[in-house]
Amino acid sequence: MTTQTLPVDHELVRAAADVARTRCRGERHTMAAAGRAPDGRIVTAVNVYHFTGGPCAELALIGVAAAQGVYELDTVVAVGDRGRGVVPPCGRCRQVLLDYFPAVEVIVGTGDGVRAVPVKELLPESYVWADQLGGVE
Repeated sequence: MTTQTLPVDHELVRAAADVARTRCRGERHTMAAAGRAPDGRIVTAVNVYHFTGGPCAELALIGVAAAQGVYELDTVVAVGDRGRGVVPPCGRCRQVLLDYFPAVEVIVGTGDGVRAVPVKELLPESYVWADQLGGVE
């Protein structure tokens, strides 16, 4: 598999890092995510940790974006609290991002080595939920 590296949206990383630093408190909110809409708007969210499970920051981001009238995202990134930096999406988030936004770029990596890659590259040989819907949205 060839990894396609795309330009990194550093403003988006800073937005997520700012939310992680200022809004993540204790054990309930430990990750922040930011997404860029096609019109340039930045949407942010935090995870909702609970012992029964709960949405990751990337999944909360999808809901927050929709609540703000943003139904497409070009780029997403997640940043951990306590200065952990960019954190790649878990498997569930990778699948959901692929299903909702098949062309989205995801920022991954650490420190100076962050890079943006198409979500499809994070899920090689992936299952595409939309294929099962028979073209129905």
